[in-house]
Amino acid sequence: MPTVLISGGSIAGTTLAYWLDRHGFKTTIVERAPEPRLGGQAVDIRGAALAVVERMGVLDEIRELKTGMRGMTVVDRDGNELMTSTEETLTGGVIDNLDVEIMRDDLIGVLGTLTEGTKYLFDDTITALEQDPDGVLVTFENAPPRRYDVVIGADGLHSRVRKLTFGDEARFRTHLGVYLAIFSMDNHLGVEDWQTMMHGEDLMAMIYNARGGSVTRGMLGFESDVLDFDYRDIDAQKKIVQDRVGDAGWETPKIVKAMWEAPDFYFDAMSQIKMDRWSKGRVGLVGDAGYCPAPLSGQGTSVAIVGAYVLAGELAKADPATAFDAYEQRMRAFVEANQALATDNPGAPPNPETLAAAASGITLEDYGTRR
Repeated sequence: MPTVLISGGSIAGTTLAYWLDRHGFKTTIVERAPEPRLGGQAVDIRGAALAVVERMGVLDEIRELKTGMRGMTVVDRDGNELMTSTEETLTGGVIDNLDVEIMRDDLIGVLGTLTEGTKYLFDDTITALEQDPDGVLVTFENAPPRRYDVVIGADGLHSRVRKLTFGDEARFRTHLGVYLAIFSMDNHLGVEDWQTMMHGEDLMAMIYNARGGSVTRGMLGFESDVLDFDYRDIDAQKKIVQDRVGDAGWETPKIVKAMWEAPDFYFDAMSQIKMDRWSKGRVGLVGDAGYCPAPLSGQGTSVAIVGAYVLAGELAKADPATAFDAYEQRMRAFVEANQALATDNPGAPPNPETLAAAASGITLEDYGTRR
C-alpha cells in the first residue's frame, strides 16, 4: 500500500485522507493541535463540493447540521439599524438555494468519522523533508523520522510543508488589507439564527447565532497593512484586536470581553496564496496551503474539498509526478476564478451567478476506487 503523510487535519486534510483510503493508500495525518481543532466560523459547501460530499455519503448529515441562518441586520456605531435582509447573509450569501452553510467544527466532526483507517499524530509537526526518487524522509518534532511515498501539505495559510519545500510564505502571500478575529461567546442579544453586524469606516463587529440558537460566534475585523506578530502568542493577538476595535461603539465592549474569555480564539489576515506550482517531486499542496482564496471569497471550503477529491483521484491513477501535473491542470482555472471572488467585489455576499461562473471550469471525474 503506498504511504501518504498529510500535514493538517482540517477540511482539506480529512477529505484527502478519506479518498486516498478509498483508493487503497495508507494515510497518516500529522496535526500540531493536541486534538481536532474546535471553533471557527461558518463555512460554505457549494457547487462541485456538494457533489463530492454526496459521493462521500455525508451530504444528508451535513444538511442536518446547517446553520439555519434566517437573515442579517447592519447597524451603525450607535446601534441604529441601517438595513435588514432575509434574503442573504454576510457569511453565507443568498439564503434560499442548495448551498449548505455549516459551522467549521461541525464539518470537521463529520469528516473525521470517515477517516477511521487513517493514523493520527496529534501534538506534532514536520521539521524537515528530505526527498529522493523513491520517497520522502520526514523528520518530526516529537515522533521518530519515517519515510513516506508522498507528502501532502494540507496545513493552511501558514503551511509548514510549503515553507520547507518552496520557501518563505511572503513569496506567495497576497495581503488583502483586512484582519479578522472569530471566537465563541454567549448569546447576550437573545437572537436566533441571525447575524447582526456593526459596520464602521475601517472596522466591523458582528455577533451571529446559528443552529437553532445553540452556537454563537463573535467576529471583529479591521483594515490594516501587514502586521508583524507571533502566530502562537494568543494574548498578543487579542491585544491587537482590542486596541483596534475595543471602543468602536455598539456591542464591541461586550464582544471584546468575550474574546478574552474564549477558548477557541482565531485571528489572522485575509490573504491569498498564489503559486506557479503546487508540487515539487513527491511533495504537494492542497487547499489553503497551495491556493488559499481567502474567507472573503466565500469559497475556501468548497475549493479545498474539490481539490482534495481531484488530487486523490489523480494519485490513484498515476505516479506522483504525473498525478500532480494532472491535478494542477484540472484545478488551476477553478482556483483562479474563486480567488477572483475575493478581489473583484470584496466584502459582498457571493451570489449564485458569480459562484456558478467560478465553478464552470471544473468537472468531477468519477474516479474508480479499489474497494
